[in-house]
Amino acid sequence: MQNIDLRSDTVTKPTPEMLQAMFAAPVGDDVYGEDPTVNALEEKTAALFGMEAGLFCPSGTMTNQIAIKVHTAPLTEIICEVDSHIHQYEGGGIAFNSAASTALVHGERGKMTPTQVEAHIRPLNNIHFPETRLVSLENTCNKGGGSFYTLSEIAAVSDVCKRHSLAMHLDGARVFNALVASGDRAASYGLYFDSISVCLSKGLGTPVGSVLLGTRPFIQQARRVRKVLGGGMRQAGYLAAAGIYALENNIERLAEDHEKAKQLEQVLKEANYVNTVLPVDTNIVIFKLNDRFTDAQFVDALAEQNILASSFGPQMIRLVTHLNITDQMQEKLLDTLKRL
Repeated sequence: MQNIDLRSDTVTKPTPEMLQAMFAAPVGDDVYGEDPTVNALEEKTAALFGMEAGLFCPSGTMTNQIAIKVHTAPLTEIICEVDSHIHQYEGGGIAFNSAASTALVHGERGKMTPTQVEAHIRPLNNIHFPETRLVSLENTCNKGGGSFYTLSEIAAVSDVCKRHSLAMHLDGARVFNALVASGDRAASYGLYFDSISVCLSKGLGTPVGSVLLGTRPFIQQARRVRKVLGGGMRQAGYLAAAGIYALENNIERLAEDHEKAKQLEQVLKEANYVNTVLPVDTNIVIFKLNDRFTDAQFVDALAEQNILASSFGPQMIRLVTHLNITDQMQEKLLDTLKRL
């Protein structure tokens, strides 16, 4: 029996149509800048977000780490939310790759306010402190349960950054989920961010890849860092073609994932084994169990029904909807959650 895999939207597999596009892609050597499909993806993504240029990389962790490396220097500091991916889930890469430190903001559901950002900016010319150089936002916020910054909230943080001459980066791990939910325009992001990481391998359903966006000089420097990190790929157009297909076909359908997540939220709110459910804004559902189950027991109980879920901490469970969850799977999932 096929598993219903809700551990993450990274488990998605290419559709037959996406595979066909991949097989048909014209390719070349991307390190020489000669892969036409990679070039097309970079140009298409940059134009979509109102940015000058793009760089295709194997992962969102790489695009984030490259951006941080280019924006910072040793003895400088990044302001980010304590639950952000760049701090929690990138292996200590900020210290390892950039020799920079982090100022951690305790926001709400992964989001920082402009006031909080400003309060964490270090005083200038004080040798006891690192120099504040970069502010990083995450959209959507994974550990915040898929919460997102609206464009007006982004603009308010950007105002702080501009007043203090700080760069601003976006970890756009699920940025299209945020855009679909908010109704904001992707092109407006280019007005506020100095760099943007756009992940293609989650809700958009591609097998591999993220695109880093910025100015042309920024991307030229980023290309050098990508090479040093071992991210220079050759005939990567086969992968880039999946990204082009996803951008043209899989953005608006993210609303279906959001609706499925809301259905899960409603059932879980009424379940006698659930203590609390984080508000569901996009495609991530995080909830806390009461003492009827441990998180390990709950994951095992679902696995017995061929449903895969993630433990997200003590008594915490995460479910993530995506394009490979069919309506029939959703019906079984809802029924199972009601009967547990």
